[in-house]
Amino acid sequence: MSKNISNVSFRIDSKLKNEATELFESMGLTLTAAFNIFLRQAVREKGMPFVVTTVVPNKETVKAIKETKEIAKNHNTKGYPLGEALKELKK
Repeated sequence: MSKNISNVSFRIDSKLKNEATELFESMGLTLTAAFNIFLRQAVREKGMPFVVTTVVPNKETVKAIKETKEIAKNHNTKGYPLGEALKELKK
């Protein structure tokens, strides 16, 4: 069974391409597979498969995001007990 395959060519910043390739390879994907996933999701959603915005998080939010990623990546990193986190949310 043969598939209809089309080639697409576009320009991309070399550094971005290398970073994206490294990221996707760490997930077991090729750059081609990642683009196919993006395009299929865009078609399924009938739009961008994520929110595109000009809103930039403030420094506190950026710090919290980095901290969360570090906690998720390194289980030895100090986290926050659930009760303490819930108290913070209620403030």
